[in-house]
Amino acid sequence: MSQSSQTRRDGVANAKRRRFVARASLCTACLLASPCAAYAADGDPRAASGARAAHDVVVDTTIASPNQDSRVRTLVLHYTAQTLARSVALLTDPMRPVSAHYLVPDAADEGKRFRVFALVPESNRAWHAGVSYWQGERLLNASSIGVEIVNSGFPDADEDAPLMRRRWSPFPDAQMAVVGRLAADIVARHAIPPQKVVGHSDIAPGRKLDPGPLFPWRTLYEQYGVGAWPDAIAVEYYRAYRPFRGDIAELQAKLLAYGYDTPQTGVLDTRTTNVIAAFQMHFRPARYDGVPDVETVAILDALLDKYIERDKRPARGEEAATRERNDRTPAPEAAGAKPLV
Repeated sequence: MSQSSQTRRDGVANAKRRRFVARASLCTACLLASPCAAYAADGDPRAASGARAAHDVVVDTTIASPNQDSRVRTLVLHYTAQTLARSVALLTDPMRPVSAHYLVPDAADEGKRFRVFALVPESNRAWHAGVSYWQGERLLNASSIGVEIVNSGFPDADEDAPLMRRRWSPFPDAQMAVVGRLAADIVARHAIPPQKVVGHSDIAPGRKLDPGPLFPWRTLYEQYGVGAWPDAIAVEYYRAYRPFRGDIAELQAKLLAYGYDTPQTGVLDTRTTNVIAAFQMHFRPARYDGVPDVETVAILDALLDKYIERDKRPARGEEAATRERNDRTPAPEAAGAKPLV
């Protein structure tokens, strides 16, 4: 091939490349400019009627990856410590940064049906957990569903009384039937494991007490298959053959392994006592004074054996691998706003 022929061919090729680059740049500019872009999922009327320009984009949802799961990893149960009317007002007040995904009344309405209020879509983050920790994750608003249950908690006059002397309000059977069905539906749809169904007091020991010692966790487990509960035979085994002998450091490590934000000091300090009291309110409500005893630790050992494999127990400070970035961003409540309960 002559040099002149090669030069002409190179010129034609360069011109084609310039035209291609120009077209690509134009298409990119149109896609980046919102008036030029038209995004529509398959089946959306916009995909059929609006895809006229060469730069229109159709989002194809017919192919799905199996490599996914729910963003929801924990179910947190609360009581409101308010009447139904006051609970609705507080949870929907734009000037008060607190909310929940669901609100369960304390009684049926006049039509004899329980009306459960869905206040926040499950796909959105409700502001219910605040400063919190469970099984390696902090600030659980971003990865949990919150259910507020209308219950008065205890009288204001008991605020400064020891926990065991406060006059706690029970949960009516009809209300618990609604809570049980709602919770069962949530954990089934999001594949939430039993040990990640918790109370506000579990994820914020000392700071929160709800849903309190009268909340029927055992009923929730036995009648609705929701949450964790120890096997009686395992508890008796640990009581009889491997009883607690006063090792606080070992107890702290076990509480942390199950999920509680527990200091690892070897000292029975206030934080540790608060964690023990929260654990007892959940799993041993007959006595929840925060004092470690043989029965409390036997229950804890039975739960660890049932739900937390020994080789998979999280170390102190370990974070969940799937934590979303916004888990680390404090919700308004964490920034100092007064919570609902």
